[in-house]
Amino acid sequence: MTRPSRLTLVLACLIAAAAVIGILLGETVFDLAQISQAFTDPGSGPAEVLWQVRAPRVATALMVGAALGLSGAVMQGLLRNPLADPGVLGVSSAAALAAATAIVLGVAAVPGAVEVSALLGAAAAGGLLILFSARVRSPEALILFGVAVSSFAGAATALIFNLSPSPIAMAEVMSWLLGSVQNRSWIDVAWVTPAVLVAGALAALAAPGLRMLSLGEETARTSGLPMARLRLLALAATALATGAAVAVAGVIGFVGLAAPHLVRGAVRGDPGRLLLPSALAGGLMLVVADLLARMTPTDQELKLGVFTALVGAPLFALIAWRAAREWRL
Repeated sequence: MTRPSRLTLVLACLIAAAAVIGILLGETVFDLAQISQAFTDPGSGPAEVLWQVRAPRVATALMVGAALGLSGAVMQGLLRNPLADPGVLGVSSAAALAAATAIVLGVAAVPGAVEVSALLGAAAAGGLLILFSARVRSPEALILFGVAVSSFAGAATALIFNLSPSPIAMAEVMSWLLGSVQNRSWIDVAWVTPAVLVAGALAALAAPGLRMLSLGEETARTSGLPMARLRLLALAATALATGAAVAVAGVIGFVGLAAPHLVRGAVRGDPGRLLLPSALAGGLMLVVADLLARMTPTDQELKLGVFTALVGAPLFALIAWRAAREWRL
């Protein structure tokens, strides 16, 4: 069995263990009799908590983390930049802007309105990036354009806060922007799962291009591969996965940045083989982070985006320190 295969198996086992723990543990503590009742009596109270509250929350965290981990791996391969993540090209900010606009306009009461708005915002940003990359192939120029999109979307979101006449809507927008999978249902899982699967397929199709780009732009141009089409597939995968993640859980940082770094050594830096392990690592990270966030003894549950930033920043600093040591050697 190859190292990537072993890594995939280990990550899958860890995800299964974390999912079981996430379903069994929570604010309400069940004894063994109640847990047994949850499995034998679907209409019981423990069954309602486990399968209609905790299980969809864990599944949502898993799929959102997988989407962010996959997007981070694609972005780092496409831009040949280890600091790239789903937010670097402005897709997350554009999705957040569209969702915040929907909330302020009062259409959040319509089922699926916020999710569709976020996906449309991500699609708009992705479309702009695709058009730009078709004319300018330099990764540095694409990063700068993405930063411009992200800055504009962030400023527009701040403008919404400034002009919103309703403090209740402002509170809803702020709560959503902080990121959370609390109170998510199987409908939310159904929203994000197909998008992650399609994005994964697009990323797999783009994998040969990502692998060739790791050898340099000039080598990629002379490889004979349809690099323009492969770049388009990579950007489409990133926009779809990031948009779906933001649509369901709000803005959650550091997962897309850190997940590829956690597994990069096992695939020897191959951008093509990095995709699946990064998705699994991202899913595992978010399931564990959500479990820790809701088990932390605070009066009000920590928002998942806040928790991942607090934990992710030191973790990424440790990864950077280890990488710097390897470079010196």
